[in-house]
Amino acid sequence: MTREFNDWVMSEIEREEIEMRECYCNALIEEARRNGNIIVIDVDTSNSMGTKPFYRAFPERALNCGIMEAHGIGMAAGLSSVGFIPFFHAFGVFASRRCYDQVFLSCAYQDLNVKIIGADAGVTATTNGGTHMPFEDMGIMRNIPNMTVIEPADSTMIPQAVRHMANSWGNFYMRYGRRKMMRVYNEKAVFEIGKANVLKEGCDVAIIACGIMVHEALLAAKALSDEGIDAMVIDMHTIKPVDEETVIMAAEKCGALVACENHSVINGLGSAVAEVLCENLPVPMERVGVVENFGEVGTQEYLMEKFGLKASDICSKAKKAMARRDRL
Repeated sequence: MTREFNDWVMSEIEREEIEMRECYCNALIEEARRNGNIIVIDVDTSNSMGTKPFYRAFPERALNCGIMEAHGIGMAAGLSSVGFIPFFHAFGVFASRRCYDQVFLSCAYQDLNVKIIGADAGVTATTNGGTHMPFEDMGIMRNIPNMTVIEPADSTMIPQAVRHMANSWGNFYMRYGRRKMMRVYNEKAVFEIGKANVLKEGCDVAIIACGIMVHEALLAAKALSDEGIDAMVIDMHTIKPVDEETVIMAAEKCGALVACENHSVINGLGSAVAEVLCENLPVPMERVGVVENFGEVGTQEYLMEKFGLKASDICSKAKKAMARRDRL
């Protein structure tokens, strides 16, 4: 069964009134009221990650270990081993690259229960620049056995994702932009980890996106519609495990796909989709994402233009995928 939820999309997409980090902290506090084992670990990021309200609500369940990400992950693993449910927070680059070995060995290899939140996904790092701009974090985490990797399109999914993480055993990595995103979903939306949402049906080309690229995918679908091209739009909010059933359905129905991510084209969403297609139903596919580049300082709009992450880029790749299909 595929999941089509186009009635969950905002009739007019606009910028959210609440920042993602505020929504996240509110959801975490709500879960902590239900579950006394939830504990927060920050690495001098309680302000930037928006977790200060948690410290006020549960001062005995919040730890700041300083700018020592590897040490913080080790603490999280230790706390998990004695029954706590640690939520660890850092910028995405430091939550993935800097402490990869600790995540791999202390959390995953030990089959523990650690939730890792990486902020400033991709170009949403904006003026923090290249040193703080993760284009590789999903790929790093996707390599780890049994790691679940999530990227919400907007704040609507945050409470449901936090509840799922809090009540599901295992290691999770969730990346997002800290600040206000474009609101894609209305209040009726429901999310299931590992199951994609088909936001718009279509038969000419399927656009599979995650995070901020879902909004761009919807804009691209509208632009393509003006040219007589009927594009399917899929929010693949769970990158691992990727929803293979929906990818195969899109390939069967459209015969041409575009994968869109605010991330390197290597080992992220595009790679996950390509793997499913290669093993099940090879069809022409194009990727929209960052190609062999480091981040830099700039506004989100500038960076999306520079790295080819705009709706216009999706439209170009969609037409290319369709042309390749039609030549077969």
